[in-house]
Amino acid sequence: MRCLRSLLREKTEPEIWAYLKVGRETVPVSHWESLLGCARSCDIRLFGEGISRYHAVLKRSDQGGWAVFDIFSRNGVWVNGSQVRSDGSPLRTGDVISLGGSCVTFQNISTEQRQKNEQNRTNSGKLVNPAVTLLELTLLQAFLLLQHAYSASRENFSVIAISFLTLGVLEWCVYQAMRLMDRLGFEIEILAFFLTTLGLSVAASSIPAGLYKQVLLIVASVVLFLLCGWGMRSLRILRSIRIPSGVLALGLLVLNILTSDSINGAKSWLEFGGYSFQPSELVKVFYIFAGAATLEMLYREKNLYAFLLYSAACVCALAIIGDFGTALIFFITFLVIAFMRSGSLATVLMAVTGAAMAAVMAVTVKPYIARRFTVWRHVWDDMFGTGYQQTHAISAAASGGLIGKGAGYGWLKNITYSDTDMVFAYVCEEQGLAVGICMVGAVLLMAFFAFRCAKNGRSAYYSIAACAASAMLLVQLALNVFGSVDMLPFTGVTFPFVSRGGSSLLSCWMLMAFLKSTDNRRGASFAVDPLHKIAPMEEKILPVTAHRKGKAGKKGKGSKKA
Repeated sequence: MRCLRSLLREKTEPEIWAYLKVGRETVPVSHWESLLGCARSCDIRLFGEGISRYHAVLKRSDQGGWAVFDIFSRNGVWVNGSQVRSDGSPLRTGDVISLGGSCVTFQNISTEQRQKNEQNRTNSGKLVNPAVTLLELTLLQAFLLLQHAYSASRENFSVIAISFLTLGVLEWCVYQAMRLMDRLGFEIEILAFFLTTLGLSVAASSIPAGLYKQVLLIVASVVLFLLCGWGMRSLRILRSIRIPSGVLALGLLVLNILTSDSINGAKSWLEFGGYSFQPSELVKVFYIFAGAATLEMLYREKNLYAFLLYSAACVCALAIIGDFGTALIFFITFLVIAFMRSGSLATVLMAVTGAAMAAVMAVTVKPYIARRFTVWRHVWDDMFGTGYQQTHAISAAASGGLIGKGAGYGWLKNITYSDTDMVFAYVCEEQGLAVGICMVGAVLLMAFFAFRCAKNGRSAYYSIAACAASAMLLVQLALNVFGSVDMLPFTGVTFPFVSRGGSSLLSCWMLMAFLKSTDNRRGASFAVDPLHKIAPMEEKILPVTAHRKGKAGKKGKGSKKA
């Protein structure tokens, strides 16, 4: 509830990066990629007989330079009388941009003006003290440790105590590191640590002997989250790793197909030196890195089709592996990215149609998938056969009641894969439905906050990546919760952060970096460069007055569509 208050009550004014002088109005440019046109969804709406619905795009580079691109408008774009070609035209202060006969004047702003705007940019709403919230989480961990002290055997309690102590020290170290960087927003991290705490409790109850490995994976996950978040401060770095990320993702899937053995109809795991991991979990992160391209890729339609083929290759590889739950997650994420990049419902409908045909073929070719659909909504017909896992999960969740039986006192842990595929029922049995609802609510809150912040994202890359990561987490959540209680076909997908296992934990924490990159509240996110550190401009800038209202400057969804 404290995180909910802090994340949803606080609203931030958009950042200002440049201005357009439209007639007598001075309109602020609030994104690194801003869509110009007469459509309601454009970032900056312009009105005139020759202006297309989506006419042009203003784009800012990491170095602070600006350019304008013609996105297939009817009447073209000119800068100072010269027509803009497909590769765009650079802009300087005072340049006159002509769009279908209507003229606007571009004005960049200096570093000093940007800092002044940042000082005037206010956060409305009260930021809840993250230290108090983190202290409450620490108390929760202490209570969980106390429960395990009663339920665990004497030889296992020491490893459980050390594991919880390590997690507590880790979260406070991360918090202090953020404070040293003058970063105040810590709600997303607290929610992730809350879910990770429940996951550690599940591991302590189901397999205490493997807790040291689980703790090492938690530490590695947090380190990767920090590294990914820091790397996302530069779009130049993101562009440079886009193609390597895509190649690495496909390479992992191909290696999985060629080398892994089939288990229960699926070949989802790779083993090296006695350790196993699930490549599809790491591919989720690489897929977003490769797919959430900046707006400079929008100007060439072939890039959207290339991404369509790349997504199809990933989904087909997962289908061959037999991991159809992850394939569904990838497909829905593709729909999010494709729509946000193209704004075309036709593209989405075409993809949905193709996926439906592929699903019919998959059910025909893979008999065990057809059995899962046959069992769906009929698990009680064969409680000790095809419905064994789900009927036990439903019974265990019901037996936990509202407050649960206590950590380690549940019986669902004796069922195979209960701490991964059915972890929602596992938590409900031991900690109660109240904690289970909070567990679901934490993921929903993170995703909703990312969607809410996306409209004010600096760059389309951050907005698209955050929405895609949120879609992955939400679909993963739905498949795990609803699949374990027979409201959806059982797919064996893990619960974000909570299911025991290293691959899923690593990918979830890395996906968190995308969510942090879209948090543009003043001084909130370490994944966002402070304004005073962003590429100063050498040219002299004319002083202008910000005009935040007016029809021409109305904020829409253009950057998200792009």
